[in-house]
Amino acid sequence: VGRLVVVGLAAVLPTETGALLLDTPGYPQEYRAFCLGHGAGNEALRRAEGAPDWLVLSPAGDFDHTGQPAGGYRFASGDAGSRITYPDLALALLDEIDAPHHHRVHLGVEGTTPTV
Repeated sequence: VGRLVVVGLAAVLPTETGALLLDTPGYPQEYRAFCLGHGAGNEALRRAEGAPDWLVLSPAGDFDHTGQPAGGYRFASGDAGSRITYPDLALALLDEIDAPHHHRVHLGVEGTTPTV
């Protein structure tokens, strides 16, 4: 495997303050152990010697389950208020598969109108 591209969880993204989104006030805690398991998986990738090139992408906050695709995206810190549609996240994933720009990192993605 030359490159591994994974969809991850926003909960283990750092916010602008550096705290994990999971550790911000008001963030739901009922699935904390599950989220921390994903964080441990990210850490295992970071530390693995000889691991393939990898990228974890996740919504910066949550999915917009009912909105229309924006047709674009941007990379963002963890933010509980951030939203992205499924098609816009798929676009970010496909762009990174076709033309890799980010390596060995977990990034948040949010929807945005494309610039002309």
